[in-house]
Amino acid sequence: MHELIILGGGPAGYLAAERAGAAGLATALIEKNKIGGVCLNEGCIPSKTLLNSAKIYEHAKHGQVYGVHAEKVTLDQPAVIQRKNKVVKKLVAGITATLKAGKVNIINGTGTILERADGVVRVAVGDQVVEGRRLLIATGSEALVPPIPGVKEGLLDGTVLTNREILDLQEIPQNLVVIGGGVIGLEMAGYFQTCGSQVTVIEMLDHIAGNADREISTALQQAFTIQGIRFHLNSQVTRVADGKVYFKNSNGEQAVAADRVLLSVGRRPVTRDIVLENIGVDVVRGRIVTDRQGLTNVPDVYAAGDVNGAWMLAHAAYREAEVVINTILGKKDIMRYQAMPSVIYTNPEMAFVGETEETCHEKQLNYRKVVLPMTFSGRYMAENDGGNGLIKLLVDNDRERILGCHLLGGYASEIILAAGFMVETEMKISDIKEFIFPHPTVGEIIREAIFHT
Repeated sequence: MHELIILGGGPAGYLAAERAGAAGLATALIEKNKIGGVCLNEGCIPSKTLLNSAKIYEHAKHGQVYGVHAEKVTLDQPAVIQRKNKVVKKLVAGITATLKAGKVNIINGTGTILERADGVVRVAVGDQVVEGRRLLIATGSEALVPPIPGVKEGLLDGTVLTNREILDLQEIPQNLVVIGGGVIGLEMAGYFQTCGSQVTVIEMLDHIAGNADREISTALQQAFTIQGIRFHLNSQVTRVADGKVYFKNSNGEQAVAADRVLLSVGRRPVTRDIVLENIGVDVVRGRIVTDRQGLTNVPDVYAAGDVNGAWMLAHAAYREAEVVINTILGKKDIMRYQAMPSVIYTNPEMAFVGETEETCHEKQLNYRKVVLPMTFSGRYMAENDGGNGLIKLLVDNDRERILGCHLLGGYASEIILAAGFMVETEMKISDIKEFIFPHPTVGEIIREAIFHT
């Protein structure tokens, strides 16, 4: 008898298994594909490996600005993919070793929930029935495939790709069309543009980057436009056919050439096939409903990660998993989302935490803002010739605390952590001013912005 059965070996599932195993809980982890889930095998890590190669390539091509000259610089896409696979393999092996060290019972296969009776949850994996006192559902999410004519056919013949297939693409397409201007779409648009593709992004909304602060997402779009990426906003794709993507907007129907199409219009929780109805778990609009401790409406049944639809981010999944395990162990813990950092690993990077200016308006908050160029940082100037990064701080006028921080520029993904601490702990502006920031660092931009509030 297991103390805990976990369905899904992605960030939420494997971290929960690690924590449970380390605490001495007899744990079974059921995964139908590879340990690490989408994030490690088909998302976060593979994409960042590719993006790092693109960054090195870009630096080599334009090194003369910094006094470094190189000739005939090329990018070897198969070699990039080979290195990506090596990185993923090593990380998967490391996680698997940690799970085994915690005596986690790793079961490969698709788990189907049979019943919950007499305080025991039973899950079928093939001909095997796994029993446990508690169940954590961490089955993640999958790419959303809208009913656009030609898309399903394109997925079959390889002209239309999702996040999974594009990370294994062995050649750089001449023309890449990205359907969707969210995180995945923008990161891959940046990568392939740097590597030589003519990239076009088609987005239904009037802006890119989803729920990011509009002023910052507009700045990112401007930076991408300068790099050569074309954008069609307020546009709806109508069909994919004959090597073209057709779309309509206020100018009527148009078409753009596409050797490859990246479908990146969002993700949806994976709840099918696990038969949630057998134990009566509440599902609303495809996501499993949980409280702030990860508990569903069914006793001893939890959900964490993308499957609950709260924040489809790996680091959110990590923290949700920890809250679940702490709750099971009887430790007081609760999930908080008000300081959840988000990052888009484009070039320049974009990172943000807390309120946006749009949510400040919606909530009728009494706030002020300061916007500064990253050139207020000496290190940023030293390392970025002609960079157009910026920081935007939103400050609560009533409590003199940071409501939100938004960054565009190199190292934004690392700097946002400090701002997240300030938002989470509700530090006063006067206290932050007493902090000593190391010099010269790009992170000093937060200090500069604080003193301009």
